[in-house]
Amino acid sequence: MQKQAWGERHWFIPDGYIPETSSGSLTSHESVCVLNTSDRDASLSFTIYFEDREPMEHIAFTVPGRRTKHIRTSLLQKDGAPIPVGVPYAIAVESDIPVVVQYSRLDSTQAENALMSTLAFPVKG
Repeated sequence: MQKQAWGERHWFIPDGYIPETSSGSLTSHESVCVLNTSDRDASLSFTIYFEDREPMEHIAFTVPGRRTKHIRTSLLQKDGAPIPVGVPYAIAVESDIPVVVQYSRLDSTQAENALMSTLAFPVKG
């Protein structure tokens, strides 16, 4: 029996920012967490939007069927160029099958660490 693909195909994260510094033993970072409940692999395409430059488009990533992936945004690259640190940006995630997307940021720029996590904004269609 095939497992149903739950979620949506289009997700948006308006507040992206990779902190430039870290303190202590933890590294400041962000992750896009993707849950794929289907038996099929999910083919994702990331678009990174900036305030002052053209987007980074068609960054491909695959999430295997019935798995979750925590994708560090600092590892996403387009033509060898990573998302710049210390620069505000937004993320659009498109999938060929429905998935669930969550966003997390660990900010360790101060000794008092902050962890923020939120469900991305899904759009039907």
